[in-house]
Amino acid sequence: MRKYQLVTTQKDLCRVVEELNQEVVIGVDTEANSLHAYQERVCLIQISTSQADFIVDPILLEDLTKLKSVFENNKIEKVFHAAEYDLMGLWRDYGWKVTGLFDTMIAARFLGWNNLSLASILWEKYSVRVDKKFQLSNWAERPLIKEQLFYAQLDTRFLLDIRDSIIKEFVCQDQWLEIYEEFDRIARASCRKLLCKSPQDFWKISGARSLPSKNAAVLFEVYKYRDKIACRLDVPPFRILRDHVIMVIARECPTNKKQLGNIRDISARQVRLHYKGILEAVSRGLVAKHPDKPKRERVDQLTRDRYQSLKLWRKNRAINRGVSSDVIVAKEILWDLAVLNPVDYEGLKLVKDLGSWRRKTYGKDILRILQASIDRQY
Repeated sequence: MRKYQLVTTQKDLCRVVEELNQEVVIGVDTEANSLHAYQERVCLIQISTSQADFIVDPILLEDLTKLKSVFENNKIEKVFHAAEYDLMGLWRDYGWKVTGLFDTMIAARFLGWNNLSLASILWEKYSVRVDKKFQLSNWAERPLIKEQLFYAQLDTRFLLDIRDSIIKEFVCQDQWLEIYEEFDRIARASCRKLLCKSPQDFWKISGARSLPSKNAAVLFEVYKYRDKIACRLDVPPFRILRDHVIMVIARECPTNKKQLGNIRDISARQVRLHYKGILEAVSRGLVAKHPDKPKRERVDQLTRDRYQSLKLWRKNRAINRGVSSDVIVAKEILWDLAVLNPVDYEGLKLVKDLGSWRRKTYGKDILRILQASIDRQY
């Protein structure tokens, strides 16, 4: 196993960028601290070429501007495995719109591979075992130990070889058009998915919408308390109280420390540290104005029927091909088709992210299914 190169100075970064600009394909991965911080950040950027493995340290390097030219250069192919999370982080922290994407996990899914995790692929193809305990590392802490850096290196060391193996399995030009269209869709979608935190996010907790109004008001206040403490301590909110615990608090509305301590899954330590704040939040919620429940977009039965018909068609296409259903068409695109209900190929062009390859390949089937749903109305 070749030795990685740790990049911690601007001088080293300039040298690495010069090398990367000479490449046509590189492997990329990132490590973040989502399990350890209120607002996660990119903590490592691993980059591999056919000859070297670089580990760039954004914690020690304040300015990564020079790397932008590499990531936004469409002539340099960037090979990720399960790129979406990495792309979101690079966009969030640095404003980089990564181009020239090749995602080995997506490609493997399109080929019908059974084991898709990078750890499984490394073991099956290279007899390399990944120590998964480092997935839980706080990657923002310094110094990192050599075992952590070795783990980080493994995330990109074999990506170019995996890419080459995948390329050998593609048998026709049609598959190339399909897969690269999907890469482009993922790259665009990753930049759209970033959302700012909002107090109204408490409605996203499982079961929140079904609470009586009084209890929803309590949940809102406890949620805000949890978020305030998490922000102050710079830890993820779940480290303060997990979602299902604050749901139970909202349902039971404890009014004293003993009642709070009797709630299932709340620890004695959590009670000791937070009982005053939680009980005050419950008290505020009990007298607060009831929060307005977000209105669900009303969907008529015909749209639901179209969606179900398209899902059945997608399922059968996937079975025949030996792949997962969303390889055929992603769920959100299927829903857009059901809602917009296009009647011709021009209408299909209005469906966001359907793409020219899928329009050409599946357009006739899709229009037939949608037309059949119209015929059933009469």
